[in-house]
Amino acid sequence: MKKTLILTSALTSMASAATAQEVNLLSWGGAYGNSHLEAYAKPFTAETGIAVNIADADNPATPIKAMVEAGNVTSDVASVEYADAVRLCDEGLLEEIDASALTAAEDGTAATDDYIEGGVTDCFVATDVYSMVMVYNDEAFADAKPSTPADFFDLEAFPGSRTMRSGAKFNLEFALMADGVPAAEVYDTLATPEGVDRAFAKLDTIKDSVVWWEAGAQPPQLLADGEVSMAYAFNGRIFDAAMNDDQPFEIVWDGQIYEMEGWVIPKGAPNIEQALEFIAFSTAPANQARAAEFISYGPPRVSAAAMVGNIEGTEEPMGPHLPTTEANMGNALGSNLDFWVDYDSELNERFNAWLAG
Repeated sequence: MKKTLILTSALTSMASAATAQEVNLLSWGGAYGNSHLEAYAKPFTAETGIAVNIADADNPATPIKAMVEAGNVTSDVASVEYADAVRLCDEGLLEEIDASALTAAEDGTAATDDYIEGGVTDCFVATDVYSMVMVYNDEAFADAKPSTPADFFDLEAFPGSRTMRSGAKFNLEFALMADGVPAAEVYDTLATPEGVDRAFAKLDTIKDSVVWWEAGAQPPQLLADGEVSMAYAFNGRIFDAAMNDDQPFEIVWDGQIYEMEGWVIPKGAPNIEQALEFIAFSTAPANQARAAEFISYGPPRVSAAAMVGNIEGTEEPMGPHLPTTEANMGNALGSNLDFWVDYDSELNERFNAWLAG
């Protein structure tokens, strides 16, 4: 379900209709969308007088592609996953972003030198590092607790339904790790027909016990309602439910798959100048750090990491809850962005056929 939030400041309300400016932002909603609202949109409007209109989508890449191909572009900035950004850029559906316009670090380091690898491309500027994590409802298991990817697939030791995102990405890698493939060898394995077969064979073992989700808000709701005992879900959504809704959810960092999300500008966006201004503002190190205090996604700028403070409204540091924290990276897998740019369509076709079979 989509909703639109219109943000204005006193400065904006005094502006004449003739000089009114705006940015139409397409986000993901939920706790993640709220971080965009609080850390980026509100302060941007307060500083510039430019209104930010936020609309939500389950995956903004899908409507962005549709509106550009239809020649009816209504969004100026959208939040998308890295692989989607590369694909859309290659298809000519995005505007190029001038990296020289991005805000430098406080010590003067150029933004492009302050980002982790891949954080800035021709059409993409990263805002955060998120991860897919295994999570369980603590109340579902009285004695032994799940602790590895293999446990997710062990219906005998850890009974109950599971929930996973509907699609090939993340699930195939997770299945291979659960089947004993070391994280460092996952993509080499998945690049072979035998490796793909192995991943689907592992998914077969729990297929009848999986509730497939489309929107990030679904896994915590399914866990809370007792419809599933375990989930493979966005870490930030689970963190938000545990912290703000007091849900008994436990994250297992073993087997997490992390990736970047960030801003793109759809080709033909109606307010490109304002969009670039918003991107430069929101990706400044202090603003990235501020966003991480609302949801447990790590900032992709090196200088921003040290600026992250406490969880919003608490005295508890956010650092231990970020996927990029050293203690959480023991058996982590970085999503191979080039792999998914090349194989996303092919593997999703097979996944959809497998799901329907």
